[in-house]
Parts: sequence; structure tokens; C-alpha cells
Amino acid sequence: MAAGSSGHNPDDPGPDAPESEERDGTRRAGRLPVWVAAVLLLAVALLGGHGKTSDASARTPDGSADAAPSGRGRQAGAALTRSAPTRLLIPKIAVDAPFTTLTLAATGQLQPPPAADTNLVGWYAEGPAPGEAGTAIIAGHVDTKVSAAVFARLDELEPGDGFSVFRADGTKADFVVDSADTFAKDDFPSERVYADTSRPEVRLITCAGDYDHDVKDYTENLVVFAHLV
Repeated sequence: MAAGSSGHNPDDPGPDAPESEERDGTRRAGRLPVWVAAVLLLAVALLGGHGKTSDASARTPDGSADAAPSGRGRQAGAALTRSAPTRLLIPKIAVDAPFTTLTLAATGQLQPPPAADTNLVGWYAEGPAPGEAGTAIIAGHVDTKVSAAVFARLDELEPGDGFSVFRADGTKADFVVDSADTFAKDDFPSERVYADTSRPEVRLITCAGDYDHDVKDYTENLVVFAHLV
């Protein structure tokens, strides 16, 4: 993995996912293995940010909001080569946030972005990079114990809205929203959200719905589906 190995064999099913105890919040090709989809599903249950701070690495690349080339000579929608994302810009909802990498903990759980930083998004580094062929996963908290967080207004995005991912190689990947849906966490469509795609796509994921104080978690996830342009 880009930020350390979980020690799991991809052919093994991995451990059972523990119950969420807090409100905080690919493979280079091919479909996500079942165990990876399972831990990703667990991760999206942790994006409220109201529990204890995750111990995920809070590395924040020095991505700049300055203009960057989006691949001179590239055919519209054609995949970019692999390069780590450094900054996410979503003008409509005033998001301008650096990235941290999301990895699996020893328990097999995909760690969410640190809840202490309200302006930080995470990228699942074992999956495709944004702009690379396949489905890239970007997650962010909707709120924390003390304030709204980076994806507090994610539900305002609509089909046709655009956003950009700045990358470590100096390129900029521009995306357009295809759709946005909320899903009950106990009926989350993992195949639809995480399955591999032939074109470069991104999923922006956060918590949604009501907050269940008994289980210390939100009842739904919001997923924004987008593709490279």
C-alpha cells in the first residue's frame, strides 16, 4: 500500500468488521475484492466525525490551488497516468481541501480521515488515483463534535456540477457529477458504488440521514458519482 501494508492477503476474506463505536468519521485494475468492499463499507459508516479522532496519517500534501495542466494533448475523458491527489476543489460548495491517504488498520478497517481536521479529505490509496482508469474513492466528514466539516454541503451537488483534483505530477483532473444518491447503511449497494469502471470515475462519500445516538452513527451515506472530462 502507498502508506503501509495492512498485512492482509487479498485472497483471504479478512476479519469481521467491528461495530462502529464512534461518529467520526484497488487495486490497479479489475473489480474490488469482496474483503476490500467490506472494509470500504465499514469506512463510510465512520464519516460523521463525532467520535474519537482516528489515528490515520494526517499527511497533508502541499497541493496548490494554482492552475495546473490537465493533460495537454489528452483526448477528453481519456485516463491519466497514476499520480497521487494533492488537493480537491469543488467551487459550488466552497471546498478547497488537501488530501490524506486512507489505509487499512491492523483490524482490516479502512481508517477515515482524522476527525480533528475539519478541512481534509481522504483517498483510498490502494485503489485508482483520481483521473486514473477505474473507480477512485474520496471520503470526507460531514461534521465533527464542534463544527461542520469538509463535506457538510456535499448534498448540494447536482448532475452537471464540476470539481477538480490537483495531482502530484502537476496535472489537474476535472470531473463532472453524474448523480448523487443517499443509501441506508444497512442496505448499502457496494457493487454499484465500488465496482470497477472502464472510464476514470470518482465517488465522493460522506455520512447523511439522521444521527442514531444508540449506535453512535448516521443512518445513511451520501455518494456523489462523477466521471473525468
